[in-house]
Amino acid sequence: MQFMLLFSRQGKLRLQKWYVPLSDKEKKKITRELVQTVLARKPKMCSFLEWRDLKIVYKRYASLYFCCAIEDQDNELITLEIIHRYVELLDKYFGSVCELDIIFNFEKAYFILDEFLLGGEVQETSKKNVLKAIEQADLLQENVKYKGHYFIWQGINEAPL
Repeated sequence: MQFMLLFSRQGKLRLQKWYVPLSDKEKKKITRELVQTVLARKPKMCSFLEWRDLKIVYKRYASLYFCCAIEDQDNELITLEIIHRYVELLDKYFGSVCELDIIFNFEKAYFILDEFLLGGEVQETSKKNVLKAIEQADLLQENVKYKGHYFIWQGINEAPL
């Protein structure tokens, strides 16, 4: 996979993950062009399209479009399944994910994506394992927050928990 974009029906970019090195200018140009292309397509049209030297695979879930660019020889159906798996992971974590979850918790959405995909390839196929890793990271973050508040509240001279 070259990159993944999440954008709204209004064309607002909500999340982007690039697995190939490109300049910011090129990324913006690609994003603008692809968002316009995908939004211009009718709902009954195929979710695959050839674009430049890549294949674009996209799927709309509620108000968000999940769009991936893959190599010419890559399998579109597997990419569609990757998109679906990512949406399932977001749903499990957020409890029926919506656009606002992505907007206000984008760091979690990126973290989930990073646990699932590495370098544009599927890293972990088990939803349970991905969610377990996220749960552990959340617990670690909570512990750090708690200890941080403890030191502020108790004072610097206090011993750690």
